[in-house]
Amino acid sequence: MLSSSNVSSGGAVEEKQCIVNNQMDPFIVLYILILIVGLPGNLLSVWAFIQSHRTRQQQQQQQQQQQQQQQSTGVYLLNLLMANILLLLALPFKVLKDLGAAPWTLMVFHCQASAVTIYISLYASIAFLTFIIVDCYLQDRHTVRSLRLQERGFAWLLSVVVWMLLLLIMVPNMALPTKPVQVQRYLSCTSLKEKIGLHWHTLTIFLCTALFLNASAAVLVSSGLALRRLLRSRSDLKLWEGNRQVMWSVVAMALAYMLSFIPYHVVRTPYTLAQTKVITDCQTKKQLFLGKESTLLLSVLHVCFDPLLFFHLNAPFRRIIRKFLSCSRKQTAGDAEEEFVEETMLQRTDKQQDPAA
Repeated sequence: MLSSSNVSSGGAVEEKQCIVNNQMDPFIVLYILILIVGLPGNLLSVWAFIQSHRTRQQQQQQQQQQQQQQQSTGVYLLNLLMANILLLLALPFKVLKDLGAAPWTLMVFHCQASAVTIYISLYASIAFLTFIIVDCYLQDRHTVRSLRLQERGFAWLLSVVVWMLLLLIMVPNMALPTKPVQVQRYLSCTSLKEKIGLHWHTLTIFLCTALFLNASAAVLVSSGLALRRLLRSRSDLKLWEGNRQVMWSVVAMALAYMLSFIPYHVVRTPYTLAQTKVITDCQTKKQLFLGKESTLLLSVLHVCFDPLLFFHLNAPFRRIIRKFLSCSRKQTAGDAEEEFVEETMLQRTDKQQDPAA
C-alpha cells in the first residue's frame, strides 16, 4: 500500500507530467477477452502438437514424401506457437499494470521484463508467419532450390537465428540500468530509462521496424507471385484446380498479415519520437499513445486465430483435433445413453416395488 506522502508526491508528478496512459479501461477489457479466447486455443494446440509428434514417430515410414513437404511448415508453426504462449504469459502483467492499481514492483517488473517479452513474441510471430507464407508458396514450386529451403534442418536453423537475433536486440532493454522514479499511479516505462537505455530502446524500435519491412517485402513478393501463377493457370482447368487452394491460402494469409501488423508500424515510429521527446505536445502524445495501443491490440489479436492456421496447414495436427472432437462427441453420446439406461432401470425398479403401479 502506498503511503500518503507517496500518493501526494505521485499526484504532484502526474500534474506536472503529460499523462498519456490514463484511458486504458477499454484496452484492459479487450486484452482480458484475448486471454480468455487465446489461451485455451493455444494450450489445446500445444497438446495437439505433442500428440502429433508422437504419432509421426510411430508412422515415420508411411507417407514420407508428404511429410517431407510439410516438415518445414511444421517447424515454423511450432515456433509460432511458442511465440504465442510467450505472449499469453506476459499479457497478464500488462493488464495489471494498465489497471493502475498494481503494486509498484509489479509495474516496474512489467516495464523491465514482461513488456519486452511481449515485443519479442510479437516480432517472432511476424518472422514465423512470414516463413509460413513463403514456405506455402515454395511447396508448389518443386525446384531443387525450393526443396532445399524446405528441409527440416534448414527450418530449425532459421528459427534459431530468429530467436537469437531478437534476444540480442531486446534483452539489453531488460539489462540496462534504470533510474529511481517517484511512485505514481500511471507509470510511463520510458521514465525509468537512463539516457543510454532510451537510446537503445530507440535503436531497438528501428531495428525491429527494419525486420518488419524485410518480412513484409517477402510476404508481398510471395503473395504476388502466387496470385500471378494462379491467374496464369486459368486457361488450364486441371492446373487451376491444383493451384487454387494453395495460392488462395497464401494470399489470404498475406492479407491477414498486412491487416494485423502494418497499422502498428505506421504509428510506432512517430510514437517513438514522442517517447524520445522529439514530439513534445501533450495532446499529440496522447493521440499517438492511443493509436499505438489500438494497433498493438490488433497485432496481438492474431493469437486467437493462429490455432485455425495450425488446423488448416498441419495435417497431423488436424487429425489429432478431429480425433479429439470425435472422442468428445462419442463420450457425450455414451454418457447420455448411460443416463437413459440408468433412468430406465430405476423406473423398472419402482414399478416392481409398487404393486399398485
